[in-house]
Amino acid sequence: MILTGCGTWAETPDKNTALGQEVDVESINSRLDDVRKTKTLTVCTTGDYRPFTYKDPETGKYSGIDIDMVQDLAKRLDVKVKYVHTSWKDLMDDYLSSCDIGVGGVSISLERAEQAAFSTATLDEGKTPITLCENVDKYDTIKEINQPDVRSITPIGGTNQKFAEEHYSDGKVIAFEDNNTIFDEIIEGRADVMTTDASETRWVANEHPELCAVHPDKPFDYSQKAYLLPRGDTAFKEYVDAWLNMTENDGTYAKAKKPWFG
Repeated sequence: MILTGCGTWAETPDKNTALGQEVDVESINSRLDDVRKTKTLTVCTTGDYRPFTYKDPETGKYSGIDIDMVQDLAKRLDVKVKYVHTSWKDLMDDYLSSCDIGVGGVSISLERAEQAAFSTATLDEGKTPITLCENVDKYDTIKEINQPDVRSITPIGGTNQKFAEEHYSDGKVIAFEDNNTIFDEIIEGRADVMTTDASETRWVANEHPELCAVHPDKPFDYSQKAYLLPRGDTAFKEYVDAWLNMTENDGTYAKAKKPWFG
């Protein structure tokens, strides 16, 4: 025992005393330890949000910036990746029940922060419209989109639908089930505009010459993307953040982005 002031601190092989309470060190376990023990990193992702995550309906294989990134994370941990396919409306429930990390263009929000933690931000951006190139000047403000005759399409669940419902109450908001084909609705004339993350509008405009991103460098708001992590797990968050910092500086993240953004 070591006598300090008026108090006495007793140290045993498996317990520490902190703030007057005994804490069983063996019971303090990080998800990092579990991943290493099981040799598996379980990843929740929607598979419908390119350029970050995409599940090929024919092969069932995943691709995307965040898919390449979690594969790199798993490689550095010397574990395999197990994907849990989810949707935006079920993302948080599936993450809390089944996954170690959630990826795929996940925006940081206070609602999500109530139930999970976030890694260091991987991208700064915001919501901006995408529409037929001939209509860019018609839909470059919230006021212009928030009109009764404007059909604003949005995927079900997630921050895009929340933005549309909050800002386009006077317009017609179309909630669409399939985020992989949602832009075809604009091309085919069944919707006028979609407001989504600037990064997605850049990728879509590159893939579909009929569509143009509207002021992606000056979005309507500000947001960040990050990876979902367990709340309160400092060790796992510190590991993931350290890894993200390394990938930003060793070319790994740039390599993951190049096939999608050039």
